Amino acid sequence: MPPVPVVQGAAVSHEELVLESADGTRFAAFAAVPDEPTGAGIVVLPDVRGLYRFYEELALRFGERGLTAVAIDYFGRTAGVGRRDDDFEYTEHVRQTTPGTIQADVRAAVEWLREAGCTSVFTVGFCFGGRYSWLAAADGHDLAGAVGFYGSTTTHPVFAGDGPVQAAPRMQAPILALQAGADQNITAEHNAEFDRALTAAGVEHEVVVYDGAPHSFFDRKQDEFRDASDDAWARVLAFVERFSR
Repeated sequence: MPPVPVVQGAAVSHEELVLESADGTRFAAFAAVPDEPTGAGIVVLPDVRGLYRFYEELALRFGERGLTAVAIDYFGRTAGVGRRDDDFEYTEHVRQTTPGTIQADVRAAVEWLREAGCTSVFTVGFCFGGRYSWLAAADGHDLAGAVGFYGSTTTHPVFAGDGPVQAAPRMQAPILALQAGADQNITAEHNAEFDRALTAAGVEHEVVVYDGAPHSFFDRKQDEFRDASDDAWARVLAFVERFSR
């Protein structure tokens, strides 16, 4: 469960969706819609597990705060739209994704939020999804901002295409990066390189590194790193409030 307090008494409806990308692909999504929306919308980009229950619950936590949220799956092309259990072998499906297909699915979610009345749309992603959240800022979605938790910042041996560092000159939205200081694969130099690239490109941004926190501190390691999780959540909400149009 997300390390985010439930807002008691908040009026939020939720729905399991099947969205369709421009190429005709149908993919699963989960939407949380507040009774009193603020006008801001969130596309939640999960980690490599895809549309896992954690991210449905996170969408609800956004909804309780007046933010319309839709969490998406990445694997409609290879695994269909059905619900999956904890034994789902996601690795083979991750390897079949491409930057283009992921951004096509992001676009479908962005359009769904705009049709739902959102005037400001943000992406918030985790790990694999953090990387693609930042890349979404370079893909013409007219985002109000892009947030990533412990995302890889540069070219990657498994994930095709440019990394966020290489895409920085094309980014057209503010960036918030919430990185793990003890991440074994995303180093201090990677984070500094991303910071420099965003600065050189003139992209408004903040790169926050939580010293001693490991990869996945917000989900799988949350009990040990609650202070980092609490601070990161507060920063996400402040970022959305600041850049909502």
